[in-house]
Order: sequence, then structure tokens, then C-alpha cells
Amino acid sequence: MTSRRFTDHFPVGILAECIPRDDVEEAIDRSGTREKRSRLLPSRIVVYYVIALGLFFGESYDEVMRRLVNGLQFLGGWLPSWHVPTPSAITQARKRLGEEPFKVLFQLTAKPLASSATPSAWFHGQRVLAIDGVVLDAPDSPENAEAFGYSVGGKGKGAYPRVRVVAIVECGTHAVVHAAIGEAGTTERTEAWGLVGALDSGAVLLADRGFFSLTLWESLIEHKIDAVFRISRNMKLPAIKEFTDGSYLSVLLPSKRQSSIRKSSRRSSRGDIAAENQYLLDHGVPCRVVEYEVEGSDEPYRLITTLRDHIKIPALEIAALYHERWEVENVFDEIEVHQLGHGRVLRSKSPELIKQEIWGVLLAHYAVRKLVHKASGVAEIDPDRLSFIRALRIVRRQLTNGADFSPQHTPRDAG
Repeated sequence: MTSRRFTDHFPVGILAECIPRDDVEEAIDRSGTREKRSRLLPSRIVVYYVIALGLFFGESYDEVMRRLVNGLQFLGGWLPSWHVPTPSAITQARKRLGEEPFKVLFQLTAKPLASSATPSAWFHGQRVLAIDGVVLDAPDSPENAEAFGYSVGGKGKGAYPRVRVVAIVECGTHAVVHAAIGEAGTTERTEAWGLVGALDSGAVLLADRGFFSLTLWESLIEHKIDAVFRISRNMKLPAIKEFTDGSYLSVLLPSKRQSSIRKSSRRSSRGDIAAENQYLLDHGVPCRVVEYEVEGSDEPYRLITTLRDHIKIPALEIAALYHERWEVENVFDEIEVHQLGHGRVLRSKSPELIKQEIWGVLLAHYAVRKLVHKASGVAEIDPDRLSFIRALRIVRRQLTNGADFSPQHTPRDAG
């Protein structure tokens, strides 16, 4: 029997089911981070290990490694001399990879999960997505402070550097399908801008106040993505045409040119309201406005949408659709409270490893959500009815209770 290294039997079976090894290998190759010589921790193992850190967030580096090797002594073909790497060795292995392979892996792996039968995943044949941001605390190292900065509020500077994560979530499955990482001082709109180009046409994107900009709106239209955004009551939206469902046609104008366009429209129309409205439409972007009140809310809701057919899609449907946006808040709760543990600070002392760590957390969350979606399909129930925390516990148990074989070696090779 030929001896194999312990890492040839690394227990990543349940992770490999959700995050395919072929994708891991491709991400390593694309990023040019494959090791040049045999190491105690090969690149592919480090990738799965960082994802495992996102599953066992409260455990130390070496304890996560010990959990992963649990129950492997019965296997033949691994070297008894293999030992659990020290935290320092693990950190060095992470530094060799950096952020890029994890970012690439997320792009390769994190695809929408909903099938045509998934409840709450579709709206008039369009995939329902929501975008929002969350801010995470990073360790207070000089490098993190310089890269990410601190939040500043009424009580002064925050205690930790803060990292902003903007995510696009598939509402029907809670899968994070696109994400961007930046410093807390950047606006959500800034990070959102880079995500729009990655979206597939035929979707509808939901967003709360703070995300709207005319440039972003026009980019969504260009990419054939419909949108429903909540906006401020202070934004000027003239009622150009009222519809029978209570919504109305309006126009979005460039903020720096609004005043001059409105003055020109009044001059050119000479008191003709229809001509003035047409001038505004010609120099702006048409939209539909839906306004309504919710019992218990402090202020009315005001939505703008690209879905302008009030006959096919009445205002009540738009209002109901917008409230699917809260699914993204539930996703952040899953990550912050259940996966990371509320109030916990990320592990890494350098910006590169902070970003790597966050991609690992997002990949771990996606793996859990993929398993939940698979289980819900077998049971023919809404994925929302299955507990995320129970699924997370199952993944943790399965990851530590069995071994898996390297794609380079068959079980026969292992003895």
C-alpha cells in the first residue's frame, strides 16, 4: 500500500458537495496561487479550511483544524507523522493565498438556486433579488485601521475598524449571489455600482433608501434589470400621469441639472402642461411611483419602479413585492447572529486576510443555504420554513464526522 499524506483524505465532503472541487482548483489557477512545492497545507485544503473558519467562527485556528481531522484515525494511508499545523503556519498558508482565489471562487460558485417551483422566488416570471449592506468589525490593528477606517457617530470614533459588505440576495432562497467588500466610509451606492454588471437580465432588484442614484438606475435599465426602490419623501417627482390603481407616471432628472431642466420646460411649453411634461420626459428617465402607508410605520412608503404597466402589475402587487426586501435583512441576521455570533469581531489582523475571511464566511453561508434549498426541494416546502441554525449545526456535525478522498486519489489508492 502506498502511503498518502493526511491531507489526501481531508474531511471536506459536505463542503465539496456545495462548493465543487473543480471550482476550487479553477479559482486557485486563475489567481495564480497554487503552491510550487509539496506543503503540509496545500492550496485547495487552505481554501476549504478558510470556509470552515466561517462555519466554526468561535473556535481558534488550530481547534477548527482539529475538528476537521476528527474521526480519521481509522483510515489507512495517511502518515502518522502528520501533525496539526500551528496557528502561525496556518496564518502563513492563508497569506500565501490572499483574497483573490476566494473572490474568484465566490463568483464561480454563488449562483442563484431557485427553481421555477421555489415559492417567493419569482415575480411575473422574473427572479426576485434584494440588495443591502452590513458593516462588520475588524481587529484594531494599524493595517486594518488604515485600510477600513472607523465609524464615527454621536459618541465619537468607534472602537474597531469597520468593513462594509454589500450583498445581493436571492429572496426565495436567502442565497447571497453577489457581494462587494469595502471600507465603512464608502457609500452603499458605491459598492452597488460594481455589482450591477454581474446581474443576469430578467430579474427585479429591490432596494431601500440610500441606494438610489440616477446613474445606478440607468445602469439597471441598460442591463435589462427591473427595479423597485424606496426613496425619500423629499425627492421631487412630478405626477405626469395618474393611473387607475393610484400610482402615477413621473420622471427622474439629473440632480445637478434638475433646476435648469425644469426652468427650460416651463419656458418652452408656454403654459401648456402636456408640453411641459413631455419636455421633462424627453430630458429625464420615466418611472412609476407607488405611494402607500403601513400600519405602525412612522412615515408613508414611496417607491419608484421600472415596472410601468399598471394594468398587468397593479400598485398593490408592487407594494407586496417590495416587502420581500426584508429577506436580505434575515440573511444578515443569519450571518451576524447565528454564523458569526452577535457582537464578535473578525479574526484577521491584515486587510487582505480580513477580505479573505469575509469571502470564506459568505461561501460557508452559501453552502448551508444550498443544502437547505436541496432539502426543501425534496420535501416540497418553502426554504423559509427550514431553520438556518439547524442546517448550520448539521453542516458542522457532518464536516467533523467523516472523511473525504482527494480528487487525485481514489478510495482504492488509499488502501
